[in-house]
Amino acid sequence: MTTDAGTTTDWSRKARGSLTRYRVMAWITGAMLLLLCAEMLVKYVLHADGVAAAFGWVPFAHGWIYVVYLVTVFDLWATMRWRFGRLVTMALAGIVPVMSFVLERRVHTQGLARVEAAEAAQPVTG
Repeated sequence: MTTDAGTTTDWSRKARGSLTRYRVMAWITGAMLLLLCAEMLVKYVLHADGVAAAFGWVPFAHGWIYVVYLVTVFDLWATMRWRFGRLVTMALAGIVPVMSFVLERRVHTQGLARVEAAEAAQPVTG
């Protein structure tokens, strides 16, 4: 971020878009991971192979959705210029059940606060 009004406005627009994309993908990834856990429970604990066969698409879908999630994580991380540990934590949230929901809330709140602070610090023109 710089103090140049145009650059700050461009950055805040990009950051808001990255936050929105991340938020959507965190929820989708988290839901698919819960569905994957349910599918594995049915298949391996309840041994209901007939029911599990109907959900055979879930592991593949979650895998590809996770790839898209990683792209949005990297985009947000690079836009916000956070530390490397945040990138790792956000990436792991897509493979630990329920963690994506918890971390999404925290990341979105912190990211939005940072964007709003940058916008508030922007000099008023007119």
